[in-house]
Amino acid sequence: MTIDLQPTINLKTAIKQRRAARSFRPDPVPEAILEEIFRLGVRSPSGYNLQPWRFIVVREQGNKDKLKACAFDQRQVSEAPVMVICCGDRRINQADYIESVIQLGIDAGGMTDAYADVMRSAIPQLFENKPSFDSIEAWTNRHTMLAVAHMMIVANSFGVDTCPMEGFSSEQVKEGFNIPCEVDVCCLLAIGYASEPFKQYGGRFGFDRVFYGESFGESFQL
Repeated sequence: MTIDLQPTINLKTAIKQRRAARSFRPDPVPEAILEEIFRLGVRSPSGYNLQPWRFIVVREQGNKDKLKACAFDQRQVSEAPVMVICCGDRRINQADYIESVIQLGIDAGGMTDAYADVMRSAIPQLFENKPSFDSIEAWTNRHTMLAVAHMMIVANSFGVDTCPMEGFSSEQVKEGFNIPCEVDVCCLLAIGYASEPFKQYGGRFGFDRVFYGESFGESFQL
């Protein structure tokens, strides 16, 4: 049964306070909160609603220790009560998978016959032509990271800390956790309660450095 939990921190504060935790207390994350992190995390958008993300939730200490060995012995992997191996599945362009997404839309009441036909035609063309990405892995990683970002913000809104990690051997993680060759490891996500003070906020560049108006390099003003 899903419990309707309400965040303890508002969205703006959750975004501003989020930091990557480098060490965790052993305190478990309540099941209801973990479920909410995952449930809201996968409300993330994805092209054609293909939802290429796949998540392996690792909580047994022996498996966390095994994952730590794949991640250059970073302490947070074995300390965090929950580790998530975040993956992108390249098989989302297969016809049977496309049909399952169409059926999902039908069941939810958000799919028309006309749009189903568009999906059957457009999705194979998208991955054949790759108009905005170099490889299908780049596409699946792009969308998987959207879901990971959602999870981190949701977690922080419930007072739970996270640490997204890219320091690991993909080959070792795939071998150690039986991940199919068509599935790529995008990142690791540690979830729990930080055990040490966060490093100070490192700052962000101003709009004049990262936003442009109308064309790259042109001044942007609000």
